[in-house]
Amino acid sequence: MRTVLSVAVVLAVTCLGSTAWAAGFYLYELGTPDVGLASAGYTTRAGDAGTLFTNPAGMTRLEGNQIMAGLQALYGNASFQANANTSPQLGTDNGGNALGWLPGGSFFFVSQPAPSKLPDLRVGLGVLNYFGSSLDYSDTWVGRYYLQEGTLLGFSFMPSVAYQVTDWLSVGAGLNAMYGYIKGQVAVNNIDPRLPDGQLEYTDRAWGFGANVGFLLEPVKGTRFGLTYLSQLDLNFKATPTFNNLGPGMTAILSSRGLLNAQLNLGMTLPNRVMFGISQDLGKNWTLMFDMDWEQWSKFGKVEVGIDSATPVSLTKTVEYQDTYHFALGAQYRPDARWVLSSGFAFDSSMMDDAQRTVATPVGPTWRFGLGAQYAPIKNLQLGLAYEFAWTGDLAINQFRGPLAGQVAGTFQNTYANFIALNMNWTF
Repeated sequence: MRTVLSVAVVLAVTCLGSTAWAAGFYLYELGTPDVGLASAGYTTRAGDAGTLFTNPAGMTRLEGNQIMAGLQALYGNASFQANANTSPQLGTDNGGNALGWLPGGSFFFVSQPAPSKLPDLRVGLGVLNYFGSSLDYSDTWVGRYYLQEGTLLGFSFMPSVAYQVTDWLSVGAGLNAMYGYIKGQVAVNNIDPRLPDGQLEYTDRAWGFGANVGFLLEPVKGTRFGLTYLSQLDLNFKATPTFNNLGPGMTAILSSRGLLNAQLNLGMTLPNRVMFGISQDLGKNWTLMFDMDWEQWSKFGKVEVGIDSATPVSLTKTVEYQDTYHFALGAQYRPDARWVLSSGFAFDSSMMDDAQRTVATPVGPTWRFGLGAQYAPIKNLQLGLAYEFAWTGDLAINQFRGPLAGQVAGTFQNTYANFIALNMNWTF
């Protein structure tokens, strides 16, 4: 058990660098074999210890003690191109690629604690990062008064339990204990054109708690139905901003309005997610999987920070979001006892339309395409390699919050992400 916990800690540090790439801020890619399926089979596959998160009821399909460890590399492109509607005083720096390379990972441990007395009981622990975003623009880019750098991460510890109620029904549930981290940096227009930009920075950490519940049904051998519910969770971030290089005029304005040391309320609600899935074995070698979900991003409540005018009444602005839906279809092929080959595609609607989109949330409808392979060199060990390409395309931006921030208009061109995942599932 000490070894198990040591591996969990190492992967915990690793997955803090990951970021969401979806129509919302939830991440389907965790370094597990699900990457090769583009998330198809999330609720029904139950082929490894990663089912602790995707459907905790699926833990009852696992024998003995199992560990799933996944490592992931993401390379994404989010490159902005300003157009003629961008305020001339903002310059011509487009900010570079705000994504680039990002690491990720996850760890899951599932145990059958009392096989002789309670053969239908499973317990487990998951360590993962399925929520967040990370963007890093150049300090002098045209959108610097909206965002220079922003990081939002949710890091979950998920103790879980599952029980096989009947031959065809299993239930499972887990506590989602999330450690949240937020950090932001935005430039401040000092009003006097002779002065360089000032800077506003903020950071905070908070805990939030929710639930992860799942049901797995197999009324006929080879036909499975899955239903999961990931509950909403509150991260009550609060931070006192730190200002650097403010000019005397801006210092006087913020001080007179009580904003120089005002606490920022950055709290947010991570949304409810309901997912339903079906899988069907086609003979001995093929399995077809379909999943769909709904995510309640209209409750998100994330705010953006900045100074928009010479008469500010607040340093924050609430942004509106909309609920999203997700569809995934995939298949697995087993040519022999050692190999499993996977493929799938998925579609996510967007949590923001073109009129709402901001430089802090360059999100849109996303297509995913995945390929993967798993190989068992020995009986109790399975190694996996998976690749996924996520395509979002061109994302229009036309953002204006006030004269000091200026108007930022243009397009994030050819936005995409590549995911490469390596994983290991060990039974002992």
